[in-house]
Amino acid sequence: MGFSIFALIIVLGILIFFHELGHYLVARYFNVGIEKFSLGFGPRLVGKTIGITDYRISAIPLGGYVKMVGEEPDADIEPENIPISFTHKRVSKRICIVAAGPIFNVLLAVIIFFFIFQITGLTILKPSVGDVVEDGPAYRGGLITGDLITAIDGTEVATWEDMAKIIIASKGNTLTISVRRNDEVRVIKVKPETKIYKNIFNEDVERYVIGIAAAGDTFKKNLNPFQALSESLTQTYTITVLTIKGVIKLLQGAISPKTLGGPIMIAQMAGEQAREGATNLLFFIALISINLAILNILPIPVLDGGHLLFFFIEAVSGRPVSIRVREIAQQAGIFVLILLMIYVFYNDIAKVFFS
Repeated sequence: MGFSIFALIIVLGILIFFHELGHYLVARYFNVGIEKFSLGFGPRLVGKTIGITDYRISAIPLGGYVKMVGEEPDADIEPENIPISFTHKRVSKRICIVAAGPIFNVLLAVIIFFFIFQITGLTILKPSVGDVVEDGPAYRGGLITGDLITAIDGTEVATWEDMAKIIIASKGNTLTISVRRNDEVRVIKVKPETKIYKNIFNEDVERYVIGIAAAGDTFKKNLNPFQALSESLTQTYTITVLTIKGVIKLLQGAISPKTLGGPIMIAQMAGEQAREGATNLLFFIALISINLAILNILPIPVLDGGHLLFFFIEAVSGRPVSIRVREIAQQAGIFVLILLMIYVFYNDIAKVFFS
């Protein structure tokens, strides 16, 4: 358990630092004064004051914050501090400062994936046939375990993903499949059929298949920096889209809220990934960083998304949202977050001790 807590602190420390660094750097770019840059909440443990900024590590490592000059609209600002006051900046600059936190979390994922792909390359699944479903299309067509699919309808196939895309897009039309078997090339006709599968959101989806499973043969592809960057952007985009869809499905009730996890689950998973090696832990950090970015842009007051909502309203209406409305909204947001925290802690405890 101690190892998991240490892994949790490492993971959260990296995520929080990068998130707050985004706010900090963009605020400084727009000449906003920073009073505090804190990793963690609560009492100050250690730190150093440079200029007007207190850089600190605080006692509770479950968050962090950047305290800007004039951050609260009703704060008393000394006349000499108005030029560096957050509230006195144009709304477009305030939007950029607040949005920078989630954006930096996404950027962190891109950077991590880039280094993973640059160092380890890309592991690619070969289109080698493993199990063949008895009396399925491939079985009837003559495919057997050990065949290596090299082309479909004249299109070269280098990966399992290439092959799957062609089969799914076939619309059930008969495919001419070239396979290598015992150093011989054979041509086989296979007519895909539809089958119902459960997707990652536990929804029924229909797709065309030929009834084969992968043999599990892989090969490594080394990537140059440009290829690694392209793959990292693609990976980040794919995970971001899936996470957003997951949040939507959760709100729609299509996914059980029991899938939500909190600090205990993150600690447990971080410990497991750390034991598997640095690459697994880095991938896990990138995944959580994307989730943190999406969580923060939800339009809930006290989160970055709530502040952005107020600023967008101000940008459209030409005047700030009233202090009273903001206070009520923030109280409601805090209430919602407390309920959510209680629920995820309950989920964590139920999974760890009663599952």
